[in-house]
Amino acid sequence: MTRIESPGPTWLTVPGKRTAESSLRDAATAAFAVNGDAGRALELSRALGGSVPRPGSGRTLRLLETLASLAAADLTAARVAEAHLDALAILDQAALHPAGLVAGGSPEPSWGVFAAEAAGSRLEARPVGGARWRLDGTKPWCSLAGSLSHALVTASTAATTQRLFVVDLADPGITVRTDAWVSRGLPAVPSGPVEFRGTTARPVGDDGWYLRRPGFAWGGIGVAACWWGGAVGLARRVWESVLEREPDQIALAHLGALDLALTAAGTSLAAAAAAIDAGDAVGDQGALLAARVRGQVARTVDEVITRTGHALGPAPLAFDARHAGRIADLQLYVRQHHAERDDAALGRRLRDAGVSPW
Repeated sequence: MTRIESPGPTWLTVPGKRTAESSLRDAATAAFAVNGDAGRALELSRALGGSVPRPGSGRTLRLLETLASLAAADLTAARVAEAHLDALAILDQAALHPAGLVAGGSPEPSWGVFAAEAAGSRLEARPVGGARWRLDGTKPWCSLAGSLSHALVTASTAATTQRLFVVDLADPGITVRTDAWVSRGLPAVPSGPVEFRGTTARPVGDDGWYLRRPGFAWGGIGVAACWWGGAVGLARRVWESVLEREPDQIALAHLGALDLALTAAGTSLAAAAAAIDAGDAVGDQGALLAARVRGQVARTVDEVITRTGHALGPAPLAFDARHAGRIADLQLYVRQHHAERDDAALGRRLRDAGVSPW
């Protein structure tokens, strides 16, 4: 049986234009060693924080390829690293240095971004003097809140506008709830609600800055790069299967269809990286680009999951722990895309623009 025990880099570009092969290979190898362990994923995230480029820095392609390489090797590694790197990028856009936000003598911080909203959950922010604010309420979908040191958290101000805050997750007013997390996908990355009671927070930007900044759309494209990398990891298992024995026409058809879908989505991600670095992905254009890329990649992931199952049958789901785990992880992760609701939001954006998009 031909198995990939240490997956290589994942590129978004054609041969001859590939960047930083050794660093991507090292990242993929380190991610493979994570093997679903959140503690190892946090260590890798901190190690990558100083070397991975920020979006819009002129090396956005390298950032997306790094995220994809991590995800193709291990989705827990990618899920944790993407949030940590996104937080560092947000702080960079706000001209804040992470070291200045951490109490003296603290170890290297690990960061998350808690910005999801849900019916029945509300987090409110009130100023208490100087640069200090107080957070009260509940924030849903807070990944690894019990393991991270710090987080960037959105909360509603008196003007009912969302504002971003830095929070030390060791604050005694924070209660992390993981009891309801029963997911078979990303099981080591519990993403339950967090309760805030009189929690001290420091604002990052003014009201609405978090959503207005160009990096909001860019961060969404980074998540799509992780989805795409996870799909590549699945497709590699189909590639292995055609090397294990002489494939029939159906197996070859699945392999060809996987290549078409992944190549198209990868090209879309590479083009997005170029647009970001060229300054062409800001404002409405950036939001439109992110919606298109995320939608295309999400559809590709759904197709890859289906075709992989058809091509391989039940055996790897039953007897290959890595493969079975990747399927469960990716199915959960890609549901950050809201399927038809996000398609409808894209349609509304196109209609409101008032000009033909094609």
